[in-house]
Amino acid sequence: MAKVAFIGLGVMGFPMAGHLKEKSGHDVTVYNRTASKAAEWAKKFGGATGATPAEAAKDADFVFICVGNDDDLRQVTTGENGVLSGMKSGAILIDNTTASAEVARELETAASEKGIGFIDAPVSGGQAGAEGGVLTVMCGGDQKTFDTAKPVIEAYARMVGLMGPVGSGQLTKMMNQICIAGVVQGLAEAVHFGKQAGLDIETVVGVISKGAAGSWQMENRHKTMDQGKYDFGFAVDWMRKDLDIVLTEARRNGANLPMTALVDQFYAEVQAMGGKRWDTSSLLARLERK
Repeated sequence: MAKVAFIGLGVMGFPMAGHLKEKSGHDVTVYNRTASKAAEWAKKFGGATGATPAEAAKDADFVFICVGNDDDLRQVTTGENGVLSGMKSGAILIDNTTASAEVARELETAASEKGIGFIDAPVSGGQAGAEGGVLTVMCGGDQKTFDTAKPVIEAYARMVGLMGPVGSGQLTKMMNQICIAGVVQGLAEAVHFGKQAGLDIETVVGVISKGAAGSWQMENRHKTMDQGKYDFGFAVDWMRKDLDIVLTEARRNGANLPMTALVDQFYAEVQAMGGKRWDTSSLLARLERK
């Protein structure tokens, strides 16, 4: 059992912190910008709350963060009353936010100046994966810090891997989002095509999902897509945030991502249709609009 702090109790962080307390039995203190959410978590799981990130992180062996973007991350780490002002030397800061590789490197520098280890550890698996404790965690950091943190991270994960030095976890998550964008657009076009051709989507997917076209998206999203239901996963707003990170990094490193840039614009159209909170499979709604 370790003393753990968790900062950020959104749809991902709330259950992730819960697994650290309930599944692994760690002593968990949480902080959330909306204090009522932290109180709700403490009531459900029996942990403690901190009035500030620094207070929550005081004396913790491991501090986890899962917030919205680079600016949020800077605020709760290096900002006034951020966790780095409260953490003890020798502790480890683990960032589960999907953010830029640049901010990950900034935080490593700030943490190392205080004798604190740092791992960037974005996750994949969405809300369902967080609630089930079966996320995939892509880590960047040094081997020793990773080996120390991995058994704690495993409370909410089914796969935890070290991808390379700090920043590598975020770069891996970018690759993950590039793949998802292409797969979902392909699935949306296939379902649209099949419906236009008068095929029974369930029958067709029952066959092609067992071949080379098969994917997690096909297995888990084709039914709801066929029914025009788009409230079962990762929101379009979140995907656009992630793709902006991807495309910014691509401009920096010279990568050519025409498909990703195009699908990002398709998601912008979905947002304009009122689908900001629809899940990413709503690319089909764009194709079916009249």
